[in-house]
Amino acid sequence: MPQPLARIVEQLKREPSRTGSIIITVFGDAIVPRGGSVALSTLLEFFAAIDVDSSVVRTAMSRLTADGWFEREKVGRNSFYRLVQRERPTFDIATKHIYGRPASDWTGRFELLLIADGGDRDAARDALKNAGFGTPLPGVWVAPSGVPIPQEARGAIRLEVSAEDDSGRRLLSASWPLERTAEAYRRFMRSFEPLRTWVARDKLSGIDAFTARILLIHQYRRVVLRDPLLPTALLPRDWPGGAARELCGEIYRGLLPASEQWLDRHASNESGPLPAAGKELSRRFAD
Repeated sequence: MPQPLARIVEQLKREPSRTGSIIITVFGDAIVPRGGSVALSTLLEFFAAIDVDSSVVRTAMSRLTADGWFEREKVGRNSFYRLVQRERPTFDIATKHIYGRPASDWTGRFELLLIADGGDRDAARDALKNAGFGTPLPGVWVAPSGVPIPQEARGAIRLEVSAEDDSGRRLLSASWPLERTAEAYRRFMRSFEPLRTWVARDKLSGIDAFTARILLIHQYRRVVLRDPLLPTALLPRDWPGGAARELCGEIYRGLLPASEQWLDRHASNESGPLPAAGKELSRRFAD
């Protein structure tokens, strides 16, 4: 394993266990574009490359299945996991936020959502965070107009506010921890910048390319899904989000051919090798 990638893996090991979160990244980035179902053995082979024990992976898959993310099918001694269809919109929103270019046609207006107390409030809160909404007060959520509203928050009271006056700007500044997000972008770039040269020189094997691709998106999505992708006029000076996206996109595009070849040779579902990904995969991080 190349030294820059080995350092990223070692850094991951020093953090609290994120096996379930990495599984979500694997599905969203690599499995959903290829049909949404994969053999447990494929997941175990990937996690072995980053020294995660198979028992930890099995436990994480069981928990995610119990929580309604996946369906399990057993064929003989083999287990296969498929993304539950009702979770597909959540993945689609995250996919647009992670890989798409931020909208440039901002109208100066913001969505203001009011979430009442109730049994589904926690689910709505998590979905809104993942969709890029900020919250200045409990039960109040804000995002630029046009941001898709997650299904879990469809029952919210919707208002529209302007950021063109002082009160609107104060509301925005209280809604997102922008400096903390900026520092997270900087840490991401410090971690992955050394990998850029290795990728440019085509020095990664198939499994290393796939590992680097998953960890790249895993770390990037942890930052960008908390980023409201505000218009430039509302961002602090020297905002690092654009540079982080450029770095992520360059590395990702460089990793894509070898990582997809690894999937072609090693990944399977109930019917055999995974189907080829659609054209949308090649459009990720497109300018």
